[in-house]
Amino acid sequence: MPYNFRLIISGAIFFVMLTTMISCSKKEVDKHSIQIKGSDTEVNLVQRLSEVYMEKLPDVSIAITGGGSGTGIAALINRQTDIANSSRPMKNAEIEQAKAKGVEPVPIMFALDGLAIITHESLPVKSLNLDEVASIFKGEITNWSKVGGPDMETSVYGRQSNSGTFVYFRDTVLKGDYAPSVRRMNGTAQIVEAVRKDKAAIGYVGIGYVVNEEGNIISDINVLNLASDANTTGVSPLESENVKSGKYPLSRPLFQYTNGIPTGKILEFVQFELSDEGQKLIEKEGYYPITSRHMEHNRSLGIIK
Repeated sequence: MPYNFRLIISGAIFFVMLTTMISCSKKEVDKHSIQIKGSDTEVNLVQRLSEVYMEKLPDVSIAITGGGSGTGIAALINRQTDIANSSRPMKNAEIEQAKAKGVEPVPIMFALDGLAIITHESLPVKSLNLDEVASIFKGEITNWSKVGGPDMETSVYGRQSNSGTFVYFRDTVLKGDYAPSVRRMNGTAQIVEAVRKDKAAIGYVGIGYVVNEEGNIISDINVLNLASDANTTGVSPLESENVKSGKYPLSRPLFQYTNGIPTGKILEFVQFELSDEGQKLIEKEGYYPITSRHMEHNRSLGIIK
């Protein structure tokens, strides 16, 4: 083959390779990446929302990790995430720390949770009030016979301290410290699996972890009715109206925090979560749509019209 002809062929091959590299590079540039970190209560829910969103917009890549609300908030403060999932409001100290670093946390409410108190399915106790639950987790009640159950020691499961649900439960229910005997689990799924195997168990989990797509309780789990006090009747977090109205004592909004009002693809993803489609998907995943009051909060931020 003549030298000049070989040179032309080599040049053509190089051009094709260069064009391919530029094309691939452009695709990478065009790919919009969103990082979401935080709440273990929210991680599966937001993962599902992200999957549906990415099916619609393949040019968007969303990476989600758990680790607890505290982990997500710390990541936001240190500019290591675009969205922080949090099952609790940020603390004043966290907000001050964020502002000191030039970060302006914006709280977005996107779903409702009825924090469920769960036991093993075989336990005959079906309802408790908040004082009884607090006494169990503080170690003041250590036998199920004290609350109408069998003569059997309680086996108590909770989350680790970086969990927003750990903080929420401590501040809202215990109003004090957990007993040293409470077994602190790494994640919500671990609490569910521990309770399924332990006939003396009690734990707290986001409602979406214990119901399937049909809204039925998963096997080996009992979701307790919960009363505000000894003079009121316990209600179930499995009924959406109890959670939306606040009649269920452990109804709470789930948050996502961004640094300033979100823009671009981050804003578009949040708007998808708050859309009719997103809210229906949230309900399908076992949680509840936000109320008009929560939606008005988001509207006041300028996130939705």
